[in-house]
Amino acid sequence: MTENLNGIIVSGVGGLYFVRAESGEVFPCRAKGAFRKKGLSPLAGDTVSIRPPEVSGKEYFIEAIAERKNSLIRPPMANLQTLFVTFAPKNPEPSTLYLDKLLSIAVFNRITPVVVITKSDISPELAEHYAEIYKKAGFPVFVSSSENGEGVEALKDHISSLDGICAFAGASGVGKSTLMNALFPSLALDTGALSEKISRGKHTTRSVTLYPMKELLDSAPDSAYIADTPGFSMLDFIEFDFYSVEDLPHCFPEFEPYLSECRYTDCSHTKESASDCAIAAAIEQGKISKERHESYLSIYADLVGKRPWKKK
Repeated sequence: MTENLNGIIVSGVGGLYFVRAESGEVFPCRAKGAFRKKGLSPLAGDTVSIRPPEVSGKEYFIEAIAERKNSLIRPPMANLQTLFVTFAPKNPEPSTLYLDKLLSIAVFNRITPVVVITKSDISPELAEHYAEIYKKAGFPVFVSSSENGEGVEALKDHISSLDGICAFAGASGVGKSTLMNALFPSLALDTGALSEKISRGKHTTRSVTLYPMKELLDSAPDSAYIADTPGFSMLDFIEFDFYSVEDLPHCFPEFEPYLSECRYTDCSHTKESASDCAIAAAIEQGKISKERHESYLSIYADLVGKRPWKKK
């Protein structure tokens, strides 16, 4: 009997999953019924073991799913290592609340967040303003322009050093696609080629799809992938459980040094005075940005006001 193969799920549509084996070959697979009984659905990014068919021409089956480092609701994917949170300084005007929700979800799921500011050429002053906010919060920040090439090579060098799965997230119109084309000139060609291999037809972002980074950057590790991901714009803290209100302060990395210094152990860091709350004091001293704290207050209000029956 042929031995099982190990690989990674690079895409899944309608119960059919495409697994890229260690050899580089992509196999269409179905999942064993036992997964449904356990309430477990295979996700793009899962490391799996697949069983070859006993009869030629039949389907492969996913027999085992390795333990996940993390998993996301929207987009549905597993084992994301790095998230590039991408936005422009204007046109469109960025929502720091949206950005901070993305960053907090990444931090909670032990995903490394990287802030990428695009279109810096249209407003260098605003680009630097936002860069300072997120540098102060402790995140790696890249200021870039696909128009004049600013920051593109530095970002490419950073990406080429990464292992595991990375993804770009950003609202429509921020120049994410233009930047990705500047970073990976062959992305469209390789995307089309991989789509043909997995019988997807025309490239689409209706579902998560992983692309081997080695095919885009020669210097990238063999185990590095970039994810094409729909759904990062769906960040509804009322409808979905990303984390609890107790987790929230730990999802803002710049809060960590001060959390044990508040006067009261149940400090909410929302309305307390600077003499009682170390977070409030740090804001007054300019160590934590007011914009980040405003996002914290908005997310806190959503989580506190959430009713148990609305949790998912």
